[in-house]
Amino acid sequence: MRNFFEVYGKMIVGAISGWDRIRFRGTVRWLASTPGIGSYLSVNGILLKDFGKWAEGITKRVRAACAEQAERLGIPTLYLRSSKVDKEALARKVAAERGVEQGDICMFSIVEPCSAPLLRRNRATKQLDITIAPRKCVWVYHYWNDPDLGFGHTRLQTWLPLSVTVCLNGRHWLERQLQREQVGYVKDGNCFTHIEDLQRAQELFAAQQQTHWPGLLDSLLIRNCPAVREAVGHHLHYYWSADESEWATDILFGSASELDRLFPYLVHHGMLVAQSPAVMRFLGRKHAGGVLPTEVVSDLRTRYEGVRLKHWVNRNSVKMYNKAGNVLRVETTINNTRDFKVFRHPDDDDSRPPSWQKMRKGVSDLHRRAQVSQASNERYLDHMAAASVGSTLEQTLGDICRRTTRKGRRFRAINPWDADDFAMLQFIARGEIQLSGLRNRDLRAWLYPALDKGDAMTRRRASGCTTRRLALLRAHGLIKKVPKENRYLLTAKGRNVTAALLAASNADTQRLMEAAA
Repeated sequence: MRNFFEVYGKMIVGAISGWDRIRFRGTVRWLASTPGIGSYLSVNGILLKDFGKWAEGITKRVRAACAEQAERLGIPTLYLRSSKVDKEALARKVAAERGVEQGDICMFSIVEPCSAPLLRRNRATKQLDITIAPRKCVWVYHYWNDPDLGFGHTRLQTWLPLSVTVCLNGRHWLERQLQREQVGYVKDGNCFTHIEDLQRAQELFAAQQQTHWPGLLDSLLIRNCPAVREAVGHHLHYYWSADESEWATDILFGSASELDRLFPYLVHHGMLVAQSPAVMRFLGRKHAGGVLPTEVVSDLRTRYEGVRLKHWVNRNSVKMYNKAGNVLRVETTINNTRDFKVFRHPDDDDSRPPSWQKMRKGVSDLHRRAQVSQASNERYLDHMAAASVGSTLEQTLGDICRRTTRKGRRFRAINPWDADDFAMLQFIARGEIQLSGLRNRDLRAWLYPALDKGDAMTRRRASGCTTRRLALLRAHGLIKKVPKENRYLLTAKGRNVTAALLAASNADTQRLMEAAA
């Protein structure tokens, strides 16, 4: 985030990064597939004709155990008739009515979709077959405000394979950590608007990464229903994975008015130059052969709290929005982990050398997911550093519109309204260029696509023209060469110039006239 702090550091108090919401899923793998449950029934001597009665007995024991646990904890149990009910809001309302600041709050039961075993008659073989199919069953929600973890809940499927979901929030968790450390703070929802010791808060966020996740999640499951292990057998265990994770970087501004003035520029810049390749770069991905996934989407919405700009690619996203007045949040959400890599032993076999493998949803790769998410947030914020704020177009572009001298050699002015010069500036404004730099061949393919596909002599001539273009950009201070590489990066001046130029080129003339009047 160095570039962002260099540009807007005077307005900023500090920043913290860590988990926001994480949704974990627990699965008994032996029972979660058709071959697995068939094997389980065979090992335990359960005939297919008796499967229905056996499975129904497990469901009754699990539901009865949940009810007994609620009675033991002294919390209310409510049956909800619609899955559209905002269960978190209702749980908070129950907590407020009961005066629960810490501890167990309530349990809800509700019919929702699930995946569960189903017996079907096979007409061809005239035998019973078992399969996992979409169905509906009763789920039990247990809401709590844990002394260590803060507000969260567990969600248990009362039908086989007894899948479970645990939702935690790193911000609520951090609040409990700050309370134990006696660090003062101001919190609005899941957002901190002030923390007395930001460095210590970041250290506590980092401590969350050292958690033994299976042990923690197992304990939360037993808290919801102690009898769930007995229902399937003590020799079975839950495999825990992170279905969805949100990693947020919060930039705390000195005042809400400073962020209010800056935020429209950031949103406008994000919509102008965050093309599909740039969004992929934020998430640490490259595209091959110029082929982009069709799933890349950018979306701008106005929420109750403010405006949110969000970019999706393959069910993963990076978004930016303003919260609680003085907080700018950039957040990376990962649902599809297979788009990313982790350095580990293949198949967890220590005898095989480690290499870059596809990231799994399992909690063993959660540390790598945090690294990828933080890098995504940092790339996005550095990308936003190019948003032009508080300067006129003449002040920003005036310098490049005059001749200049570099190392005793004179260079012509750049004319932003000339078609060739504008195309050159438009290219270096692209998000992926601002993040990873450009080479001669990149600019050549953009400016001279026909020549770039010609014979060797034609390509050499196009390369020479591009070299002169790069020299012109360097002379005006818009790009700088990477040491020992034939690659160039945008300078702070280059980011400001390209952002201002794109903003001006996309501005509505009528609105500009009205503003000038």
